[in-house]
Amino acid sequence: MKTYLVGGAVRDQLLNIPSKDKDWVVVGSTPQQMLDLGYKQVGADFPVFLHPKSQQEYALARTERKQGHGYQGFDVHFSDDVTLEEDLIRRDLTINAMAQDDNGNIIDPFNGQTDLTNKVLRHVSPAFSEDPLRVLRVARFAARFHHLGFTIANETLKLMQHISQSGELSHLTAERVWVETERALQEKSPWVYFDVLKKCEALAVCFPELNALFGVPQPKQHHPEIDTGLHSFMVLEQATRLSPNPVVRFAALMHDLGKALTPQGNWPKHIKHEVLGLQPINEMCDRLRIPNLFRELSLKACEYHTQVHKAFELKASTIWKLFRKCDALRKPERFDDMLAACMADSRGRTGFENIDYPQANYLKALLAAATAVQVKDLVQQGFQGAALGQEIEKTRIQAISHALPQLKSQHMAPHEK
Repeated sequence: MKTYLVGGAVRDQLLNIPSKDKDWVVVGSTPQQMLDLGYKQVGADFPVFLHPKSQQEYALARTERKQGHGYQGFDVHFSDDVTLEEDLIRRDLTINAMAQDDNGNIIDPFNGQTDLTNKVLRHVSPAFSEDPLRVLRVARFAARFHHLGFTIANETLKLMQHISQSGELSHLTAERVWVETERALQEKSPWVYFDVLKKCEALAVCFPELNALFGVPQPKQHHPEIDTGLHSFMVLEQATRLSPNPVVRFAALMHDLGKALTPQGNWPKHIKHEVLGLQPINEMCDRLRIPNLFRELSLKACEYHTQVHKAFELKASTIWKLFRKCDALRKPERFDDMLAACMADSRGRTGFENIDYPQANYLKALLAAATAVQVKDLVQQGFQGAALGQEIEKTRIQAISHALPQLKSQHMAPHEK
């Protein structure tokens, strides 16, 4: 019985970056021998065990054979005669198919170290195409390592295209697609994930609402990049710079879905795209079972981003309606997140990447003015019931109106005054 550190932990060690988890492979053992040593089996039908002290996962060396559709259609074989190399060859990328023995020696039968040096994401074997989930995983690794200069090998990208064209992606469960996507949204370069999916034709299968934006033009004077799909990826890049929150990043990516649904005869203008975008967001969230936190912020950013951009043009009563519709007084943190998505939208344009966005702080200051209104003071004045509600709204609009001239002077750019 021999134990090896495998996969991401070995890769990250060679890259000199921290690794969250350690995975181990055990060669020359059986389930009963593992149980006799005090390991606890994880699931009855899968050869993975928890170490009695460290609680790290130890898996028996195994082989896999494609039996059905999707990422679950595999016949798994494990026994004490499966070799380390047989276990490693079933893995997705060469950089994830290395092992380290107890003496620190690297076992690298598929030249993963060479690909690390050359910064290439390359599949291990033709069996790569048997698991459609690997399309999303490789896209996620591309997003993780993009800042280090990694790219996907051409032959691997072709295999990913083949999987996309085969129909296998449709067999992935909604949960698996979203798990990989949410992880990708937390990587250093999440826009690369979606860009890779576009290049390998998987975006049209997994995110058709987003894919529909490509080829949709925008006015060149406001959007030098012109293409709405490209703009959406640029907005996600800007959102990544502004916030580590995957909810903000997702909302930024989703904000313009309605532009694919505006009448083509009006292009490159997109009248009412803010409202038209609500349906595809809901459809995507329903289909992929995306958590409500993501849905809610995406809907707000989609419907109100244009109003936020035009904040300096809005009168006090309209600003109050914006606060009320966004539930900004009860959920100020979510309102801040929406403003971050709007800022990313403004900066996600060619040549506008570093533009100031004073609308955010302007609206935050006006929200503070409205929040400062003390309801208890109005109650003490005798207001109650419906009359109290009306007076609260009236007083808060007055507070916004009173603060508006000075705040506008403070926050507006000189050429806009």
